[in-house]
Amino acid sequence: MPRCELSGKGPVVKNLVSHSNIKTKSRAYPNVQQKRLFSRTLNELVNLKVATSTLRDMEHLGGLDSYILKQEDTKLSKRALKVKSRIKNKLNQKSKKA
Repeated sequence: MPRCELSGKGPVVKNLVSHSNIKTKSRAYPNVQQKRLFSRTLNELVNLKVATSTLRDMEHLGGLDSYILKQEDTKLSKRALKVKSRIKNKLNQKSKKA
């Protein structure tokens, strides 16, 4: 079952309604892709399963680092939480040096 590691988007149940108003249950899956995303703070590529709609949101917010820092921890997967903590640690080290 595909699930986005950054936004938590997963399958949803919907009804297909015919002309005669017969409702048939079906599932709609998000378009989840395995992507290598570049983190400017960590200066490295990170492998994550991400929905394509989440990729558009990330570009709108300014990249992986800003998106993952604004995202709630409950929506993130374990791998994404590790990346988020590494980014926070790196930013804290930079602020202490300055």
